[in-house]
Amino acid sequence: MATLLHIDASIQGDNSVSRQLTARAASAWHAAHPDGTVTYRDLGAHPVPHFDAAANVSRGLPADQHTPEQAESWARISELVGEVAAADTVLLGLPIYNYGAPSTVKSWVDHLMAPGLSIDPETGKGLLGGRDFVVVVSRGGGYGEGAPRQGWDHATAWLPHGVAMVGLEPRFITTELTLAGTNPAMAGLVPLAEESRRQAEAAIDDLWAPAVATA
Repeated sequence: MATLLHIDASIQGDNSVSRQLTARAASAWHAAHPDGTVTYRDLGAHPVPHFDAAANVSRGLPADQHTPEQAESWARISELVGEVAAADTVLLGLPIYNYGAPSTVKSWVDHLMAPGLSIDPETGKGLLGGRDFVVVVSRGGGYGEGAPRQGWDHATAWLPHGVAMVGLEPRFITTELTLAGTNPAMAGLVPLAEESRRQAEAAIDDLWAPAVATA
């Protein structure tokens, strides 16, 4: 049975563009997999704690040597890795905050680095490869080629490297200039923002659409 892991990270609630788009993607996935199951995690409402000393030490000790704090951290790591391992498709909403990924997403990635669970401790090979990792990016400004802040989106530059050790390979769908409708200084960019949104929605709608046979 097909399984989707749907993760949101925005703190904007119903106003979040990334949440709106991941909801659209999840709906498209379910239409293509009507018998599939969905696991949902909301990093915005229920953040994963920052990766700390107890979590770090817990990865290198046998379970029977864990302190209660380390055992709790290891259980959290096992849960998060297990959600990814059980999924055929991982869908992540990635809003850009202060030109980078939310700290909650960084913490989620940190917890995925677990020798024996997500990384082969002998070979170093990632154990979570072979699944589809769709990342829906929402950028308030414009950081593309020719923009004044070209290259300032550090989230999409970081994520492929951040998850490479576990074998995940993200593919991005991006909408930008999402603040144009609410920021008077960006009013002239509304048409570009609307076109960016349309393109992102079209890409989402095509994700699991049935292939059209050609003669």
